[in-house]
Amino acid sequence: MQLNAAIRAATERLTDSDSAVLDAEVLLCLVLQKQRSYLRAWPDLDLPADLALQFWALIEQRNLGIPIAYLTGSREFWSRDFLVTADVLIPRADTEQLIDLCLDLLPIDKACKIIDLGTGSGIIAITLAAERPLAELTGIDLSLAALTVAKTNADRHEISNVQFYQSDWFASVPEGTYQLIVSNPPYIAEDDEHLQRGDLRFEPRSALSSAESGLRDIRMIANEAYLRLDNGGYLLIEHGYDQQQPVQRIFNDCHYQHVQTITDLAGLPRVTYGQRHRTSN
Repeated sequence: MQLNAAIRAATERLTDSDSAVLDAEVLLCLVLQKQRSYLRAWPDLDLPADLALQFWALIEQRNLGIPIAYLTGSREFWSRDFLVTADVLIPRADTEQLIDLCLDLLPIDKACKIIDLGTGSGIIAITLAAERPLAELTGIDLSLAALTVAKTNADRHEISNVQFYQSDWFASVPEGTYQLIVSNPPYIAEDDEHLQRGDLRFEPRSALSSAESGLRDIRMIANEAYLRLDNGGYLLIEHGYDQQQPVQRIFNDCHYQHVQTITDLAGLPRVTYGQRHRTSN
């Protein structure tokens, strides 16, 4: 079978995918170990039998709904390629808004301490460490499997100013304070029907959902983070598009000042942040 014919056949097979052609091309390039431009340049080349078997096995997995990122083992974030496994959430473009805000709050020429709570694949901690080389980054996660992925990604990008530890939020984090605390915690309600749809079906549930209508972990983080922030330090939390008001209430109840929410790429509320009370010296 020629490459263009393989793509057409795979596209017809992927009946439930909203991006069937792209999925087929990405997976074919994976087995060929080529860029997508190769498919345009050599559409009439025959697909070797051994590679065809690998390709159709991947197509069948994709047809079951397994996310492309888990099949390829990677996802781009902030122009860097990150290892992704089924032990971590798939990086999403909306989280880049969180990075943007962090960088706005962090001078590039000053040393600071930052902690990323629930680091997963390490995309937030590693990106901030790369963009702010004078910063000292700490990434924590309860999952040892996720931490293995994060450490691999840090090594892959040759990031030396980040360390990773296992902890249930702050429970095992050594004493000390931070200028910035950031988190993309579990925030989907446990009975939310979206957990049964799309990629979410395959992502680690512990990293997705939280009790109390998705707010339990956010409330815990906001409470504990206030005590671990320097005077004038910031807490930033990514949350659901419909959680702006309850998350702002949590921040206000915990005595954060200047509480604000920014929107994601679709214009929906996505990141709420606030500052620990700045007292005079």
